[in-house]
Amino acid sequence: MKHIVVSIVLFSVSWFTSANSQNFKVQDIQITGLQRVALGAALTNVPFSVGDQVSEYVISQSIKALFKSGYFSDVKVFRNGDTVIYLVTERPTISEIEFEGNSDIKDEQLQSSLDDSNIRIGESLDRTIISNIETGLTDFYHSVGKYNATVEAKITYLPRNRVRLNFDFEEGDAAKIKQINIVGNKVFTDEELLTKIESKFNLDWWQFTSNDRYQKQALQGDIEIIRDHYLARGYLKFDIESTQVSVDPNKEAVYITFNVDEDEPYTVTGFEFIGDLLGQEEFLTKIVPIQVNELYDGDVITYTEEMITRYLSRFGYANAKVQTIPDLNEETKEVALTISVDPGKRVYVKRITFEGNFGTSDEVLRRELRQFEGSTLSNDLLEASKSYLQRLKYIETVDFIVNEIPGVDDGVNVVFKIKEQPSGSFQAGISYGDYTGLAFNAAIQQDNFLGMGNQIGLSVNTWTAQQTISLNYTDNYFTDDGVSLGGQISFSNYDASKVNLVSYSQKKVVVGPTLSWPVMENNRINVGLYYNNLELSQLQPYDQIKTFSDSFLDPNNPDAKFKFENVEASLGWSRSTLNRGVFPSDGSSQYLGMKASIPGSDVQYYKINFDSKFYFPLSQSHKWTFLTRLEMNYGNGYGKLDGNDQTLPFWENMQQRSTDLRGFESNTIGPKGIIRTKSRVAGGPDAFGGTSTVVLGDDFDTIATTYRATGGNASFFGGLELITPTPFLSDEFSNSVRTSFFVDAGNVWDTEFDLDNYSNLSDSQQNVLTDYSDPGTYRSSAGMSIQWLSPMGPMVFTWSKPIKQYDGDEHEFFSFNIGTTF
Repeated sequence: MKHIVVSIVLFSVSWFTSANSQNFKVQDIQITGLQRVALGAALTNVPFSVGDQVSEYVISQSIKALFKSGYFSDVKVFRNGDTVIYLVTERPTISEIEFEGNSDIKDEQLQSSLDDSNIRIGESLDRTIISNIETGLTDFYHSVGKYNATVEAKITYLPRNRVRLNFDFEEGDAAKIKQINIVGNKVFTDEELLTKIESKFNLDWWQFTSNDRYQKQALQGDIEIIRDHYLARGYLKFDIESTQVSVDPNKEAVYITFNVDEDEPYTVTGFEFIGDLLGQEEFLTKIVPIQVNELYDGDVITYTEEMITRYLSRFGYANAKVQTIPDLNEETKEVALTISVDPGKRVYVKRITFEGNFGTSDEVLRRELRQFEGSTLSNDLLEASKSYLQRLKYIETVDFIVNEIPGVDDGVNVVFKIKEQPSGSFQAGISYGDYTGLAFNAAIQQDNFLGMGNQIGLSVNTWTAQQTISLNYTDNYFTDDGVSLGGQISFSNYDASKVNLVSYSQKKVVVGPTLSWPVMENNRINVGLYYNNLELSQLQPYDQIKTFSDSFLDPNNPDAKFKFENVEASLGWSRSTLNRGVFPSDGSSQYLGMKASIPGSDVQYYKINFDSKFYFPLSQSHKWTFLTRLEMNYGNGYGKLDGNDQTLPFWENMQQRSTDLRGFESNTIGPKGIIRTKSRVAGGPDAFGGTSTVVLGDDFDTIATTYRATGGNASFFGGLELITPTPFLSDEFSNSVRTSFFVDAGNVWDTEFDLDNYSNLSDSQQNVLTDYSDPGTYRSSAGMSIQWLSPMGPMVFTWSKPIKQYDGDEHEFFSFNIGTTF
């Protein structure tokens, strides 16, 4: 204002010294002093043009208009004949913005706030706005209890009319709550009410997880908590008459006082509906949870209103208004309730769009939707669409916004905001064990090939125990109905002895297609057919292997390799209500599957697998979640071979992976290889003058077991897991890093193993053996796991310790895996 007044005075002086006060016709307009502002931009703020007749008043108004543009800190005007000359001083340009001393507010939050006020690099400096920002930030610190905090904006002038803007923060320490008083309460004690609110005071040293720092927002929440506590117990006229917050002179302590009026509880005498219930009054009356002749419950009333609103939204009435009106009887302390229902207009979805899907096509996302364009708006269908999108492994988070269309009262547009996560992974595993030392494996997988939601995997895997090349591809939407079609071709060369299994070598070729289709909303059926060509060699003489191999041994060529050709068919059912495809925190998933070689294959067998996971969120934010998991497997042979029952081939045995039972090395629990050796003694002279050897009977056999496992035809693995927030990690990474504490248990056993087959041995030999058919010899472990969705794929770091173990088990205190399936 000072600049404006001075400019007007100068204009008046120059005006009266150079011309009279009569109107004149403007021949030219000149603006001098421009540096950054373009001449055309400045002239648009002058309220007249060349050729116009102007007066002293119009000239004075032009000064105000130029100031109002925000470009100038000073404006002067002169007249030279019929030419109007403006002498302007531009506001300085912000060249740099720096923050110092701030910890409660991050730089990004501060800059976002400044952007809203048009304070950014390259813009002109407005001191008035800077002053308002200083005041606003100071008020923020006061609201969180930091009454000694100060914020100062320092301006440093630079050459070429530029400035450096530096915000200097002195946050100080937050004031602590020293005392909370509740005045007027008779029904509930101070202790009862104080235990329910968030604000705390006089904390003991062991209550380090609580916070006694004063926060204005927390205090407002505490007021609502106390009010809801009374309303849920019938005190319909309860009121918090006033709240006082006193700060000590040092601004380091706060004293809070609530003044309450409890009144008396009210009993519900009945309820009725008014308004348009769309013909659903009878149904709604049955499901309303309000209890007549019981105390009024505010929580039940709120739930009733929300339930009716959600119910009407199923029919497209997304803007329904439900309000409960109490009719109080002061004398009897009774209340009659009237539930007013206004469904409003039925709302239709005009358009659905996606934002943030940089690597995934709209088509892939749109086929997961349950809310369609042109149909009535339903919050249930929107939430279902969100869940289905989040189950995609390449989607991290999904949110949706319903936007009203200007001028249209029955139509909305829906925007789904997508945050993607890496869909490809370089899968690898590194672990260290007592026996195996360092082990490594690798593969590559892409779950969103070319952004079309299809899966492709290529594994060229070479490590100590296995050499594999495998290619698999799945088109998840082979048809518009959600039928998926896939296939696999692979070759592997496997040495079981390198992974703690009994020694044998295996070469295997697998080729075959898979097909799956949806059944109802959350279920799928899948079928597959595979051709297997298998070659076994270097079989060791373990009893479990001999039981199988003796049926296929060629007596004329005992050293020949074993070759099998099998055709396997598979059938499976899966169900999922998980809220996310990766790192779920709510819902469950189940899978029941069976595969079997078809009759006429060289080996006839079947395997059944059941896998189940349940996630129970313990907090509304899902940061704390409880997980239970269970996996059960069983397999056996069917039919007869040479008069003997067929059994499960040993290479199809169930095995224990380190991820199944953390804390134990892979394949180190369960049945071990049994070596049974004949005893021989020297006999009489032979025909060549030497000494003959006499083989003793079975009763004199010697028994030995190896540390290597053979696996079994049955197994179970389960666990309990508490998923917690990751310490020292911001919420920004909560969807990509997960910390959990777990207890695992499991076992592998062989139902076909018969300890009585060794009953004729001596006691010392029998003591060497364990009953490998006993499922009760389970192991358990406990530990901690950190999982990270890195750019290379999921990484898992695990620290674990066995709780229950047996002799011969190999431990694994630490393991690190990349590409583990979650």
